[in-house]
Amino acid sequence: MHILLTGSTGFIGHTVAAALTRAGHTVHGGVSPRQRTAQPLQIPMDFARDTTPDAWLPRLAGIDAVVNAVGVLRDSSARPIDAVHQHTPVALFNACAQAGVRRVVHISALGIEGSTTRYASTKRAADVHLQALAARGALNPAILRPSVVFGKGGDSSALFMNLARLPVALFPGPMLTARVQPVSVHDLAAAIVALLGPAIATQGLIECPGPEALTMGDFVASLRQQQGHGPARVLRLPDALTQLSARMGDAVPSVPWCTETLSMLGSDNVGNPAVFEQLLGRKGVHYSQLVATAWR
Repeated sequence: MHILLTGSTGFIGHTVAAALTRAGHTVHGGVSPRQRTAQPLQIPMDFARDTTPDAWLPRLAGIDAVVNAVGVLRDSSARPIDAVHQHTPVALFNACAQAGVRRVVHISALGIEGSTTRYASTKRAADVHLQALAARGALNPAILRPSVVFGKGGDSSALFMNLARLPVALFPGPMLTARVQPVSVHDLAAAIVALLGPAIATQGLIECPGPEALTMGDFVASLRQQQGHGPARVLRLPDALTQLSARMGDAVPSVPWCTETLSMLGSDNVGNPAVFEQLLGRKGVHYSQLVATAWR
């Protein structure tokens, strides 16, 4: 098929593009105007400004399916979170309905139900709109909600790997208690390939966690062990310093640690992998094998 993939140069999008191409599809990669190169099949798009269906309809000509892999952790003037997570995806989904492009795969996130963060509320808004289009019979979408996605090139993954190298680890309190189910970026890409296969009819919300949950602190300890290091000494950062460090992170847009991240650590990021594993045809990669299989 001819597939429009938004966010094709991002951490998840890059891996998805490679997997779809290996599966024999033609990927039309959406890139921001600043990232555009002379490569064929690249389509410039601006998720900060392309907030109407009219902006998307010309890009859907000849397209059989759409995969939305655009996302941001934090709000910025260049990539406002309301536009990137809600207004632009809604415009894209409406354009798909108008153009008759019924197959849509949208990458959302686990842990957004009940969260009051802007990250969660904007993600939920796009999910709800896509579900409403499906209920009207306008689209056949799959909404993927992965837990923490691990792999080479991910900002959060790099942060975890750097923490895992420290002989003395000073963790914010929520990192020692919040549970996650890390999932390989390659498994997430494989599920998307399966969803776009001819025999798959899976639709709706699909949780995409790894096979086992653990606390984020234990996950970092596992990454340390996988790199051949001995156990680290783990200390809890006092709550006041945790808050201060998060506010300091707010001033550095390039880092993933900020007050929004701290708020999201207040709830577990876990789910049921049953449908995800059906798509894979196997269990997902266990967190204890992620360095060997996904950090490359």
